[in-house]
Amino acid sequence: MTHVTINKADIPSGGMKSYKQDDDSIILITRDDSTFYAFDGKCPHAGADLGDGLRCGNRVVCPWHHGTFDSRDGSLLEPVATEGLTQYEVTDNGDNLTVNTADKIDNTVENDKLTATHTVIVGGGAAGFMTAHHLRQIGYGGEITLISKDDKAPYNRPQLSKAFLAGKINEENIMLGGTDWAEKHNVTLRLNQIVSEVLPNERTIIIDDISGDNKKSDSEKLSADFLVVATGAEPIIPPIKGADLDGVYTLRRMDDAKLIKAASHDQHVVIIGTGFIGMEVASALSQADTTASITVIGQDKRVMGNIVSETVSNALIKLHEDNGIKFVLDATVNEITGVNNKDNDTDDKTFSQVNSVNLANGEKIAADIVILGTGVSPRTDLISDVNDPDGVQVDSHLQLRDGVYTLGDIAKAEGQMGRLRIEHWRVALQHGLVTAAAILEDDSVNSLDERIPFFWTMQYGKSLRYSGHAMTPDHNILLGSPDTLDYIEYYFDDDGEDTRASAASTLGRDKELVAFAELLRRGHAPTRAQINAGFNLIDQAHALSR
Repeated sequence: MTHVTINKADIPSGGMKSYKQDDDSIILITRDDSTFYAFDGKCPHAGADLGDGLRCGNRVVCPWHHGTFDSRDGSLLEPVATEGLTQYEVTDNGDNLTVNTADKIDNTVENDKLTATHTVIVGGGAAGFMTAHHLRQIGYGGEITLISKDDKAPYNRPQLSKAFLAGKINEENIMLGGTDWAEKHNVTLRLNQIVSEVLPNERTIIIDDISGDNKKSDSEKLSADFLVVATGAEPIIPPIKGADLDGVYTLRRMDDAKLIKAASHDQHVVIIGTGFIGMEVASALSQADTTASITVIGQDKRVMGNIVSETVSNALIKLHEDNGIKFVLDATVNEITGVNNKDNDTDDKTFSQVNSVNLANGEKIAADIVILGTGVSPRTDLISDVNDPDGVQVDSHLQLRDGVYTLGDIAKAEGQMGRLRIEHWRVALQHGLVTAAAILEDDSVNSLDERIPFFWTMQYGKSLRYSGHAMTPDHNILLGSPDTLDYIEYYFDDDGEDTRASAASTLGRDKELVAFAELLRRGHAPTRAQINAGFNLIDQAHALSR
């Protein structure tokens, strides 16, 4: 069906409405007074019905992962989506509209800006990818070179601990922009290469090639008009005896996920760490249903303890226990022990393979493989001479020097919520979008001064979502029932009645979280007193956006 008739009276001015079609497609209509716009109503990120989200002014916000689109032309305003919406022609028939889905409006721009320049991007993660991708989307016509230590084109890393480990998605389907992204967008990918030095004042890098036999070749010096450094983070290996044994893994790259998938079959798996990565890995391996057992060890007495309250933590623990996960909490790991095994190729060679995790209280937990979910540290060593090792301090446009940008996990950037370094996928994508706009001096794109952090964790098909940034979850107001996975929780810096919430998390109350995020973004987050009085976030978000 290409022609769809819609009653204009169904949609109020300043509002929107989605229409599901028999072929599973969705049409989204937005209205401003007597002007109507029509779009593909599925979020291009994960297919959510945008009509279930919220429209705030000219912002259409996805209910799932807060991808945000302009209500007038569908252009991308906020990741985690990386594309805007497909827009359709609309015919006004008086009381009705006709939408022709075969007649798409071409909103692409010509790549004719800064054609004589060269942008070099160091890092193939979310921030590096989004910088290159958005540069092309908004008209950059210069040369783009993306350099990555990885042997693969940019891919969706959050899916590694979610759908990929669970066996629900294959490698090809997590490639960012598709398998032919670089060719399609005229981006030169240089994989298997290490940048050994960054010279910010010269906008120059030194590259070592590790392709082929993995031996370094002669170094190469590469200079650029615009230099983007997005080197990401690396897993922290805690000072635990035996952490270097065979069978101990971290999860950061595609190859790590493949090794864990292969090694975990019929094995007793122990996960050390109760942050969202540890919890996601437990969930994914449980759903894959290929392990002998899964045990999660945590130093704290609760899981995700720096993010959610004890009540929400207990509900998450129960969710995992109902799916067969064992927990050992408030525990300290003393040692990972191993046994010596003969190497198949050389009889005289032995190696140590994990066989247990020993705790400070004397308990010994059987383990065939151990997965460390003990956090990451930013890879700031390349530019440590110019900034703090806890993060490279940049402005709200991610600029370090004239023409030099530092973003993603290594950036301690100025923003609406202060100077923060946040290791989340959506934040890294925001950084790439802002950096691309800064390179092209596009003032129509918001800097970090008008954006807030957001992340989500998927466990057993349930998505806990979090907007904002709180130093602790302990000054909180909890509404709803975490045990039934239906709650929203607000976080504050203190217990004052007039203190505004700085973050919120939810399971099952997505529209309320979208409204909260929009209010927080605009500087109107509700106070403790307002929430206790039954403040209607959705109505207020609408009111402020009119």
